[in-house]
Amino acid sequence: MKSLRLDSLEIFEDVVRCGGFRAAALDRGVSSSAISQSVNVLEEALGIRLLNRTTRSVSPTEAGERLLERLGPALHDIRTAIDDLNQLREHPSGTVRINAPGPAADHVLCPLAFEFMEIYPDINVEIVSEAAIIDIVEHGFDAGVRFGHQLAQDMIAMPLGPALQYAIVASPDYLRRRGRPGSPDDLLTHDCIRRRFPGGTLVTWKFANNGNEVEITPKGRLTLSSAHQERQAALAGSGIAHLFDDYVRNDVKQGRLVELLVDWKKKLPSWYLYYPNRRHTSAAMRAFLEYIRNRKWPAIGE
Repeated sequence: MKSLRLDSLEIFEDVVRCGGFRAAALDRGVSSSAISQSVNVLEEALGIRLLNRTTRSVSPTEAGERLLERLGPALHDIRTAIDDLNQLREHPSGTVRINAPGPAADHVLCPLAFEFMEIYPDINVEIVSEAAIIDIVEHGFDAGVRFGHQLAQDMIAMPLGPALQYAIVASPDYLRRRGRPGSPDDLLTHDCIRRRFPGGTLVTWKFANNGNEVEITPKGRLTLSSAHQERQAALAGSGIAHLFDDYVRNDVKQGRLVELLVDWKKKLPSWYLYYPNRRHTSAAMRAFLEYIRNRKWPAIGE
């Protein structure tokens, strides 16, 4: 058997993790042909085919599956051994990859990352904004961000920012045309801007006032999939929107939007950063976790 290169094994793992040569090439910042050539050289060295290739997909063969089963832990041990040396450096280096929903990335994670990178100039940060819940370990992330504290048992979670609140908002023009709702039930007679989760379910709106809790499924002609789109629709007068305070605070202050049902605002959990419960964590990730732990969070609305 010909000699093997460690980077060829890592590239093979990346191709399977990313689901194809092009995605793996984008992930590593190289050309698709370079990725394909590396895998071809690996297969020739091993004398066996590791990937089933079609025009639409790439999947591991039985041999590829067996190699991956042993390869993942082995590569992790090698990276950990190398990273242990990183602890001896005065300034930690490496990359922190985080998966987060759009609102968390926009208003909490990105501002934190920008400041963190100023403090640690040798650390790279990659943030992937995604609403669907995924297996962060399987997809190669160091951490994820989700709403609330209900996470898998093998994960460690820590608060990321203050508690959250939704705001119900509409444009002055919409309210002149349709009137102002006085209670959550009144929303059922209005054009509400609805949001659909990636899994297909519609977002429900929850309210609380003096111990009374109300949950409605909004009705409306417009259904969207992101907070940015909902804000745009509200500003255009297309209906009443249900958005985190962070998205509309300036619009309300400047009169572009009017906040409704303020007495019915329900306090919600904060975002949580979660990461695998492992004995070995990279130096870059340890630095990021320490930075988060030392962070002072503002109160709601600040």
